[in-house]
Amino acid sequence: MAAADQEPHVSAVRPRSYQDESYLHGFLGTMSDLQKAGVLQDVVIEVEGRRFPCHRLVLSAASPYFRAMFTCDMAESRQKTVVLQGLDAGMFGEILSYVYSGTLHVSLDKVQPLYQAADLLQLDYVRDTCSSYMAMNVEHSNFVDLYKFADVFSLKAIRGRCLHLINRNFVEVASSEEFCSLSVNQLTEIISHDELDVKEETTVWEAVVRWVQHSREDRLHHLPSILPHIRFNLLTSDNTTAILEHPLVREDPGSSAFIREAVQKNPELKPRHGMSTEMALLFNTSVGTNEIFFINPREGKYISCSYKPEDLPHFVDMTVTSDNDIFILEGKSSEDETHLSLFKYNHAKNVWEDAGMSLVIKRQRDRKCYKYLLYEVDQTLYLVFVDRNYGWALVQMRKYNQHTKQWLECSQLQFNKPLHKHADFVTLSCGSHLYLFTSETCTMHSYNPSQDRWSKLTPPIDIPDICRAVAMGTEIFCTDYDFTKTMVYNTESDRWQRLQGWPNPGKFVFYLPSLFVLKDQLHVLLTCRSESQNGIVHQVYVYDRSADAWRELKATLPNEHYAYELESCSPVARIYLPYLMGT
Repeated sequence: MAAADQEPHVSAVRPRSYQDESYLHGFLGTMSDLQKAGVLQDVVIEVEGRRFPCHRLVLSAASPYFRAMFTCDMAESRQKTVVLQGLDAGMFGEILSYVYSGTLHVSLDKVQPLYQAADLLQLDYVRDTCSSYMAMNVEHSNFVDLYKFADVFSLKAIRGRCLHLINRNFVEVASSEEFCSLSVNQLTEIISHDELDVKEETTVWEAVVRWVQHSREDRLHHLPSILPHIRFNLLTSDNTTAILEHPLVREDPGSSAFIREAVQKNPELKPRHGMSTEMALLFNTSVGTNEIFFINPREGKYISCSYKPEDLPHFVDMTVTSDNDIFILEGKSSEDETHLSLFKYNHAKNVWEDAGMSLVIKRQRDRKCYKYLLYEVDQTLYLVFVDRNYGWALVQMRKYNQHTKQWLECSQLQFNKPLHKHADFVTLSCGSHLYLFTSETCTMHSYNPSQDRWSKLTPPIDIPDICRAVAMGTEIFCTDYDFTKTMVYNTESDRWQRLQGWPNPGKFVFYLPSLFVLKDQLHVLLTCRSESQNGIVHQVYVYDRSADAWRELKATLPNEHYAYELESCSPVARIYLPYLMGT
């Protein structure tokens, strides 16, 4: 074919879309100018007698509420003036300012009515912004008021934060005027919480009496529905007698009968948060003993509990959950498998009970399980164990599914180089992740449960012989065997910071230190053998962060051996001392 006869070449050019950003911004600015100039307005919105000339098109574009009003066959679609009920005129003005400018002005004094207006008009951005603003500004002066508001509009995050502050400040809250304005459902929700910071249950009863008497005629009939939320099993007989003689109870025979029945049944309702004491748990490892020491050096409380050999499992690890449940992990090994059982502490009876969560770990003949560790992350229990094979190490995990009541396999962590047979692993939970530190390689890894994935973290550990670690908030505190080097790792900034270590005065030879957190402060218990006297001495120090120094607490502990080597820190639980002492 001749060149002249050939079809011309057509290049394949794809179509493109172009977006004029200046037009988009300019369009909104133009509509704002038209609104200010009062031009082309075709509807008047009347709120509380105030008239707001507007554009139907703009209102319909911004709000599904107005879009339905003006586009459906409603009477308002044909009216020149539309009257809105249930709105504050000032807040509607703020809403209009946002609709025409895209800018929202929020402050504490108007955030609640602004949220209500946005909720009615279905303005998601305004509603979400107000919700976030309230959540960020929950404070001592407004948490009761915000709780009531969040309860009405089902704002879960704000409601949860407010409840936490109400629980922690219940004595003060119960004496306020705002407390008396709570609904009966709000009252019963608050007094049902385990986390109430009260020393005695009579405080809860007195708060209920004050609430009822604030509007006696309207509220007295609610008393029978409130009484089940008072924990009569925590009252003394004298307290119970005094309540039965109270005029409110005597007026209602049904209330009196309920209280008598509740006392006789003595239900095992948990003590309130304020009735319990944070205690670190230590174990006497002397031959032939089955003792657990519950200590709180800050309050000078030291209680020893002895158990029968059959009542205290032969444990390999222990953990305390966010719900204050204490679990002991028991392990029994044969040639090719390990039988693991969990026992849960019954606070009221001071006994250990089989939790019914047993697990069998099969092992290959050329492998040896190094240690078994138990942790909780986001209310899920995780079992961590290390398999060794001629220097190679494999970290395995199982998690317990509460619904199926089964242990499920999780991702493994394989080290790509041989490790020394004495290389140690320190594991702990912090926030929503598990963390693993390796003493020999000075590396650390984190496990993300939501992704079921291990990740190696960037900054190396500057503690070659790390042996102890404890979490506090979003930080992890680590130390070495001799407690000469202490560091803190911030899980949010992914950075290490060195802290002041213990200046060994040379008077003692230290065993492994034990870290624990009481009242949001870092503590260390040092087991020492005195060079001047033949015996063991225990010393407790608290870390003063502002001074970067350790302050000694005068702790009087029995000179016994304690099992610190079971895990990286001493577990801490909230203990109701009358249960512990059998009263």
